[in-house]
Amino acid sequence: MTDASVIAEQRAAIGPGRLILVVGPSGAGKDTLLGLAKAACADDRGIVFPRRLITRQASASEDNEEISAEAFQHAAASGDYAMHWEAHGHRYALSRAINDDIRAGRTVIANVSRTVIAVARRNYASAIVVLVTAPPDVLAARLAARARSSDGLLAQRLARTVDESTSTPDFTIVNSGTAEYHARQLVRIIKGERWDE
Repeated sequence: MTDASVIAEQRAAIGPGRLILVVGPSGAGKDTLLGLAKAACADDRGIVFPRRLITRQASASEDNEEISAEAFQHAAASGDYAMHWEAHGHRYALSRAINDDIRAGRTVIANVSRTVIAVARRNYASAIVVLVTAPPDVLAARLAARARSSDGLLAQRLARTVDESTSTPDFTIVNSGTAEYHARQLVRIIKGERWDE
């Protein structure tokens, strides 16, 4: 790639706001931390927590919007999504409206699949990846306690792997303490503050 094409690609990247991608294995507690962080940032109009669209029934622990597979496919074909992906037999997306927020200088935070990180880093001027994880026994216990029928087989979710070479995180939160403590870490990352205190 020439210097001119690199510069052109950088100019095309969506900014100046930041896109914070929260990723991690099932059972890591991503939605719990995001819910607490959203409440903590409720008064800051420069921080946006968009709702994901999903082709399965939404649960009480998530702030998602359920959509039929047919409607999802139509919207994806029409270019209505900033990004979309498939995981565990279901499809997920973020509305193209997040691009307007980022162009307006806002910070957008969303729970996404690690499979979209490489594309997001190309498409956005400031894409930050936060990995939320936990020890294997904690993940298994949380998934078993959740018992969401749309999750599919527990063993399959625990065994799922993603090519880590394209999804190296900028921050890692090991969510094995209290949710409140780890949510404060996430809020500091969102606000660009020292996060690991």
